[in-house]
Amino acid sequence: MSLLPPRVDRHTHLEGSLDPAWVKAQAQREGLGLPPSLEALWRDEIVPFEAFIPAFFFSCGFLRGAEAAREILRAAVRRLAPGADGPRGIDLWVSPHHLCRGAQLLTLDELWRGMDEGIAEARAQGVQVAVVIDAVNHFGIAHGHEVLDLVLPERPDWVVGFSTGGLEGVPFRDWAPVFDRARKAGLRLAAHAGENGPGTNVRDAILEAGVSRIVHGVRAAAHPDILDLLAERRIPVDVCLTSNRCLIPDLGPHPLKAMLRAGVRCALGTDDPGVMPCDLPGEWRKAQALGLEAQDLEALRRHAVEDAWSLQTGLIGGTRLDRAFEA
Repeated sequence: MSLLPPRVDRHTHLEGSLDPAWVKAQAQREGLGLPPSLEALWRDEIVPFEAFIPAFFFSCGFLRGAEAAREILRAAVRRLAPGADGPRGIDLWVSPHHLCRGAQLLTLDELWRGMDEGIAEARAQGVQVAVVIDAVNHFGIAHGHEVLDLVLPERPDWVVGFSTGGLEGVPFRDWAPVFDRARKAGLRLAAHAGENGPGTNVRDAILEAGVSRIVHGVRAAAHPDILDLLAERRIPVDVCLTSNRCLIPDLGPHPLKAMLRAGVRCALGTDDPGVMPCDLPGEWRKAQALGLEAQDLEALRRHAVEDAWSLQTGLIGGTRLDRAFEA
């Protein structure tokens, strides 16, 4: 049985989506040398997570102005499977604090304006977009509050979630007050967990921080009790095969099949497709190469649609998500 790939990218970062050829041309124009780790990733080589971070920040350093933000949205749409049949969507992670305050690449108004224009273009092509604000775990909870201070006062309707990423260095119990504040503001909660930290971080993010979605989570596969927790609570897990292979070299055989068979609601994402070049059809082919059977592939397709925040409407903490998807 051959199934068409899903048309919903469940996890991709705005900052990691600049086209590699464009980044290389910009670097040459400005006389900047490329980080060796970025060149290695473009060659589809494996690097440690600590080496990925400078590659990521170098690439996103060219995200200057509203036009660059709009172009990234266009690139994200192109990375979906072609065709108009079935729902199409992108759950897009964004780090405005780094872009607007840390690196000062553009103003918050420029970021929102460029993204708003790009999201409007995507909707015109039948692609819905929801945005998740990303804070950096290892920067600590003061940073998390600063992110919310920046975003909450005048956040666009298409900002529907809050997440942590980066190195899993600060315990999720410490992050609980930040997540609570985001929840009370009407945002859904997610966390990068069980990627560069232990699988037990997945359990802690759910039970101690109260998140309702996990990004990556692959190290949880070594803990049957955590897989049971994910399945019982129907926690969506965004799995990014290219990223996992590049950044978790000690993972061994990818546990996607085992996670699906345990009842975990996994779906595919591209993560940072400009830093680790990939697209959604390619991630689907990688999933097929893992020996997934028809029932597993169908589960991936079903979860991609059913759990995508970009395709959901209704009330969340007083914020109407369907306002974000009006034409």
